[in-house]
Amino acid sequence: MAAKKKLTFEERLSQVEALVTGMEAGALSLEEALKQYEEGMAALAALEKELSAARQKLTVLRCTADGTEEEVPLEVQE
Repeated sequence: MAAKKKLTFEERLSQVEALVTGMEAGALSLEEALKQYEEGMAALAALEKELSAARQKLTVLRCTADGTEEEVPLEVQE
């Protein structure tokens, strides 16, 4: 059995967009709509986790009062 390929952020986002488009079309049975909703929510949770990890890696370079530069995590900047 082949291993599942890990989707990129963009591929997963496209997958969610396709699920939403399909559900908005209104041609799905209730069971299929619920299945796609669950798939979409799982994909959104994975996207949020990936975004959160990326945010934690972001830093901002700022100058201090004495003229030196320091890297500060994005959430801590003031």
